[in-house]
Amino acid sequence: MEPSAPPRTIQEPSLLDALIPLVVLAVLISAAVYLFGNDAMAGPLQVALIFSALTAALIVLKNGHSWEEVAAAGRKGVSSVVSAIFILFAIGALIGAWNMAGTIPTLVYYGITVVDPDWFYPAAFLICAAISFGIGSSWTTAGTIGVGLVGLSVMVGVSAPITAGAVISGAYVGEKMSPLSETAILAAQLTDTPIHTHLRAQAWSSGPALLIALIGFVIFGAFDGTAGASDALIDSELSALSQLFQISPWTLLPVVLLVALSILKVPASLAIAASALSAAFLAPVLQSEAVLRFIDAPDLPQIVAHIKAGWQVMATGFEARSGIEQVDGLLSRGGMASMLPTIWLILGALVFGSLLDEFGLLLKLVTPLIARAKTTGALIATVVGSAFGLNVVAGDQYVAVVLPARIFSGEFKKRGLASSNLSRAVADGGSVTSPLIPWNSCGAYMAAVLGVPTLVYLPFCLFNIASPLMTLLIGVTGWRVIKLAGKA
Repeated sequence: MEPSAPPRTIQEPSLLDALIPLVVLAVLISAAVYLFGNDAMAGPLQVALIFSALTAALIVLKNGHSWEEVAAAGRKGVSSVVSAIFILFAIGALIGAWNMAGTIPTLVYYGITVVDPDWFYPAAFLICAAISFGIGSSWTTAGTIGVGLVGLSVMVGVSAPITAGAVISGAYVGEKMSPLSETAILAAQLTDTPIHTHLRAQAWSSGPALLIALIGFVIFGAFDGTAGASDALIDSELSALSQLFQISPWTLLPVVLLVALSILKVPASLAIAASALSAAFLAPVLQSEAVLRFIDAPDLPQIVAHIKAGWQVMATGFEARSGIEQVDGLLSRGGMASMLPTIWLILGALVFGSLLDEFGLLLKLVTPLIARAKTTGALIATVVGSAFGLNVVAGDQYVAVVLPARIFSGEFKKRGLASSNLSRAVADGGSVTSPLIPWNSCGAYMAAVLGVPTLVYLPFCLFNIASPLMTLLIGVTGWRVIKLAGKA
């Protein structure tokens, strides 16, 4: 009989253990951005995250945990993002299919004919805010209407980065304030706050932030230094679109289907995939010439060529050949394959964040911060800072919402503060800041679908920047900080 292996001794992580992976992450991310610039998303950032995760794994092994436990934590992180991966693939298919069916070209064509470049940014912001509030999803809003608005900005000669900032700002108005939003519901549930109490509490930071963003986008529109595209260029773009596609309201049916399914609370990945399929089926009816030109398979029977085109456009995207750079850049996009670098980035970030969470490294960093937060303002600032920090190190807004809600709940009760103060701080620190981080699942998604790098659009996400600042101001001044009944 072989002797049994001695029991393993598990060590608690030290503060140094918790800091080392973050230092490695900061160094590698900085190096990737410095060396590769906007191309860092194409692979260098992913490599940085994988090696940061390996560093965390080595520290976990040093503390006595087994490789099986490390692998299990990694699987847990990956499993948490499966639904997001399906949404990403569905969005990739949708962008390609909407282009081939003429849906995006029609949106852009109509937009060019009515848009005033001076009011483009506030209009983009308000349109996305209204849609996201109605359907409760920032990802769906940005990945559909947002794509068309950013493409339209290029065509009319206004700034794509500012437009992307307006789209994301508007998309996160609904993500934060809609009663249909998953993150709003999550923040309320985790803090034991009734959803409408949570939404009312958020209004005190979201309302001023929305007004600040709207004023900012009006100013950008008036003073961004662009006079828009020339009339000759716009006329050539309109002509190219009408020659490549049959511009018709019928091409907007996939948009109507998507909005209807979203309102009916059909899961996002299913609603987006259904809209993509509807566009692929509609394309041969409305855009037969464009479909056959795209697939370029004269030897195939027409119906087989149509099937192949729909299949290929959802796999690798649509390609336009108008000869006009702005038109081809807008339409030559999409496909599930285009989302693979983004998924690679998200997987690396989630594995890294899962290791930090599962083995107590994050808690080791947060606990001293709670002890140092002596005032209400400092405590709220700690929640906002911790949530933002989790977006950076864990790479996912759900982690950034769940952990602070769980960690700080007892401290808020201990100090006689209503749970709505915590739910507001968690939402402002964790939800709206997530698209500002390039390797966060939300930042990676927004960059992928809008075609603008995260660090390029970041300065123009006015609502996302103003919301946490307003919560910090509420904490410092004590205005709208609600006490528990019977507490002074």
